[in-house]
Amino acid sequence: MLASPALSDLVLSKVDRRIYLTSHIVRISSTLEVENAGPETVSKVLLAFPDLQAQNLAYLMASPHEAKAKVKVSVVSFPIDVVKPEDMPPGVTFYSVSLPQGLTVGASFTFDVLAVFTHALRPMPEQIGQADIQLVLYQDSAYYLSPYVVKVQSLSLKLLDSRIESYTTLESTKVQGSEIKYGPYENLPAFSSSPITVHFENNLPFAIAQELVREIEISHWGNVLVTEHYKLIHGGAQSKGEFSRKFQGPSAVRYLVAHLPPRAHSVYYRDAIGNISTSHLRGDSKKTELLIEPRYPMFGGWRTAFTIGYGLPLQDCLYESEGRRFLNITFSSPMIELVIDTLIVKVVLPEGSSDISAAAPFFMKQWQETKISHLDIVGRAVVVLEKTNLVPEHNQYFQVYYKFNRLSMLREPLMLISGIFFFFVACIVYMHADTSISKFSASYLAKQQWEEVRVAIQQVHNIICRCLATHDKLEASLRDLSRTGEVQACKAARKSTDGLLKELSKELKPLMTFLQSSPSAVQVLSKVEELVAKERELLEKLMAKHSTAVEAYEKKSGARDIENRIALQQQKITALRQEVDDLLEFIDEI
Repeated sequence: MLASPALSDLVLSKVDRRIYLTSHIVRISSTLEVENAGPETVSKVLLAFPDLQAQNLAYLMASPHEAKAKVKVSVVSFPIDVVKPEDMPPGVTFYSVSLPQGLTVGASFTFDVLAVFTHALRPMPEQIGQADIQLVLYQDSAYYLSPYVVKVQSLSLKLLDSRIESYTTLESTKVQGSEIKYGPYENLPAFSSSPITVHFENNLPFAIAQELVREIEISHWGNVLVTEHYKLIHGGAQSKGEFSRKFQGPSAVRYLVAHLPPRAHSVYYRDAIGNISTSHLRGDSKKTELLIEPRYPMFGGWRTAFTIGYGLPLQDCLYESEGRRFLNITFSSPMIELVIDTLIVKVVLPEGSSDISAAAPFFMKQWQETKISHLDIVGRAVVVLEKTNLVPEHNQYFQVYYKFNRLSMLREPLMLISGIFFFFVACIVYMHADTSISKFSASYLAKQQWEEVRVAIQQVHNIICRCLATHDKLEASLRDLSRTGEVQACKAARKSTDGLLKELSKELKPLMTFLQSSPSAVQVLSKVEELVAKERELLEKLMAKHSTAVEAYEKKSGARDIENRIALQQQKITALRQEVDDLLEFIDEI
């Protein structure tokens, strides 16, 4: 617990709060004039946020007040820490701002606070049709939440459009176009609150990257390769009803814009299917703008995944200081107005790098991994940085420091040259060596014997297949018998089948004799013999079924009686046919 100065020591003489609701990212810019009314010098000021609001707080910055306040990241900012002061009401999160110098008794100081929130706008209704407008709900307090007395304060909410469904009306409330003003309010005690709700139109796409993995690979041969893998979702009102390309929808994500570094080259945009041609690239001396279109317009709740990549000249982002090299590059996504739930940045250093460290202007998790790439021996060191809940204000420069010996650059070229050299030496040795196999060697004879066995097995396989085809003809004659009742035609088919099977049996006999006598066929002989035996058993069952059916038709038995008599035989035939097919498949693999 942190013991804070008495609340009566500080007074907020004036608070001017501006809430920008012009996108799905909520930005609150506050100008605070703090006055020391206590007996001692004070160097810290507390900022308070409700716990529910603090959960969505992505970025917080305090900086000296500018004459014309703008929502931008200032170069100079004051240190901010999360604190837990004593004797404070529950449900409030506190941050401590360290002033540049102590505030003496009776003195005052004015500074700006920028707070950026994600997932603070709630679609209402939560589901809309494809052609419907998107309405969102925002909740806050008309009074500035503070542990100090506030003498004068005012609030303005700037919306994207002048269409307002509803808003909370309090004393001193004004609406001017797309702006709602509350106040001024005077002499409010500490922790004053007055809830307000604004229901308004916001058709900007709610582009949210649920996960973004950026890989930055450094090559000392003159290039830095950046690859970004996006998993994107439209976080706005869920789409309902059928999809139609006629109505694209006012809140659909049709395109995304990325501001790349000015000398970015070799830019590409693709997804799991392949390269996506619906992208446009233009640039000038200050930036390179990449406009990309998804394969389909994204409505609320829809997802997509894609990858963009580009190269940068090494001299634009790699520097050297005090014997160490350091990469200086932006941390987050170059996409405009993109919320990132989880960002993972992987910086792949050249093999042989040592004394590695990373620095960023905000807290993040970091650890190291190893990546094996082409021509690597021990792998390349990878600095992994992870941060959650990011907004465009986080796209600041960070640094990765390391040491690298210039001679290490020669490792891969020398390995490549050596590999080519030994390859040609091996080719020369091979060309001058006698690698022929004698026709009288044991390996050659074994190979020849196995080839003969393989040919014989293939012939057996073919004969069995022809036998099965003959079985099918016999089955077809039974089907014709049940349809026409012509017994003589069925008997003729049986006679023709008997002749074909006898000829096939004659062809099979010498092949089986050869396989039984060949030592090379020992491992597969049992399966071949089993196949022949199963085929013969199948033939016997099929002949018995045929005789039963013909006899029944000659006696002019009923159709149901015939089916009952051959049902058991058919079950055995089906099982045997499956066994034969399995054995054929096994032998076919051989």
